[in-house]
Amino acid sequence: MAAKVFESTGKFGLALAVAGGVVNSALYNVDAGHRAVILDRFPGVQDIVVGEGTHFLIPWIQKPIIFECRSRPRHVPVITGSKDLQNVNITLRILFPPVASQLPHIFTSIGEDYDERVLPSIMTEILKSVVARFDAGELITYLLAGQSVLLQQPQ
Repeated sequence: MAAKVFESTGKFGLALAVAGGVVNSALYNVDAGHRAVILDRFPGVQDIVVGEGTHFLIPWIQKPIIFECRSRPRHVPVITGSKDLQNVNITLRILFPPVASQLPHIFTSIGEDYDERVLPSIMTEILKSVVARFDAGELITYLLAGQSVLLQQPQ
């Protein structure tokens, strides 16, 4: 009698563990300040951007790709020339968040490491064009006075 009770309890426990594993693989969390794009194995990347919270997906068919959407800093050191052809060693710090609605397009065209692929070249070119408008004396004056030079492209 006790053996039957233990056997049925063991089968029930095993079934409950298997069911819990399936349910657990169908859930994923998106933390605060993050967004997710769903990669479906058959049709590809879905155009929907998923916000924070716990969400369902089809196990083994769909996979969430999580992006951080908070502003985070990026530093790029550059050696460039000023207007009077002096070498200037300067570091640019930029705070950038991705546009959350464009995450599916960013993922399909550039990838998860979009910031490593795109930002260094853009930041370097813009910084070189801005530093080239000033001579070394003007740059030192701006830096000693604590003013920042606006990094805008000339019109």
